[in-house]
Amino acid sequence: MTKSASSIYMMSIVLTALAVAAQPAIGQAAQAQQQPAGRITQNPQATGGINPLTPAAGPTIRPDYVLGPNDQVLIHVPQADEINDRPFRIGQDGFIDLPVVGRIKADGLNVQGLENEVTTKLREYFREPLVSITVTQFRSEPVFFVGAFRTPGIYPLGGRRTLVEMLTAVGGILPNASHRIKVTRRAEFNAIPLPNVIVDSVKKVSTAEISLESLTQDINPAEDIVLQSYDIISVDRSEPVYVAGEVLKVAAIELGERGTITIAQALTEAGGFTPLALRDKVRILRPVLGTNRRAAIEVDMKRVYEGKEVDFALLPNDVLYVPRSGVRAAVASPISASVAGTLPSTIVALLLRFYP
Repeated sequence: MTKSASSIYMMSIVLTALAVAAQPAIGQAAQAQQQPAGRITQNPQATGGINPLTPAAGPTIRPDYVLGPNDQVLIHVPQADEINDRPFRIGQDGFIDLPVVGRIKADGLNVQGLENEVTTKLREYFREPLVSITVTQFRSEPVFFVGAFRTPGIYPLGGRRTLVEMLTAVGGILPNASHRIKVTRRAEFNAIPLPNVIVDSVKKVSTAEISLESLTQDINPAEDIVLQSYDIISVDRSEPVYVAGEVLKVAAIELGERGTITIAQALTEAGGFTPLALRDKVRILRPVLGTNRRAAIEVDMKRVYEGKEVDFALLPNDVLYVPRSGVRAAVASPISASVAGTLPSTIVALLLRFYP
């Protein structure tokens, strides 16, 4: 090997060694160039695959969500290190305790309202505080749907929800369910704000019945009440309409999906009047809410059948009673008491024609 060739060979060995030594430094420089300055990264395997410095995506909430006890919020205030990006829980008394600003009443406010309150307090210390609040945990106080609902069960209230909203969430009522919904509320949440509310001071609850038609047809918007924690919403299976007295077939008529039935329809299903029926004094015995009594409503069915009066609508659990004619009953009592019950109605009618 000549002297010049030996020099070239030695130089190539030196250059190769320098390149190998420089590779780790180049790799570290490349990593530093890819990573933004000032950000601290951690090995995901060391934290279970989660970077603790990456904020979790907050749940989307309705703009009118009303805050209450046990809700947890995350407050972002870059100017205040004591508060910034820290979680705070609303206490049972409805207040939230914050460093620097102190206690703030959060119960009953929506997120925007609480942001305004915190901003007002912080203006005493900062010129233009930038406040944003995210709800990170919701109170999980339940409401109970019991009875003939499509999917009865326990449901989280999750904020300000009305009766119609929650009825939609449970899929509504079954076809054979009553059209009267009962709401029972604990006394600690105040009485149900409806005129027909019944307050039980012993059981410490209030109850109210609400018409499904009023809710679905928006007849009485006040009945679409805002539900409270631990409310019990119940609906029974539909009660039948009972037909008794001087009809050919004493019956309990199931309404099914019908919310109501008229007297004429009920009498038709019961086979009609007997010859002894007092048609102008038919009575409806309707339950009085909250009592064991029934109110009597008298209807002249002779005028209804003559088209002179409007037919009357019966409700579930109504009793339609057809009384017996007093004059004919007195004369025909020997017949009706012993034999009339076993004779066809046409024969009874013929027998009665012999009496004035």
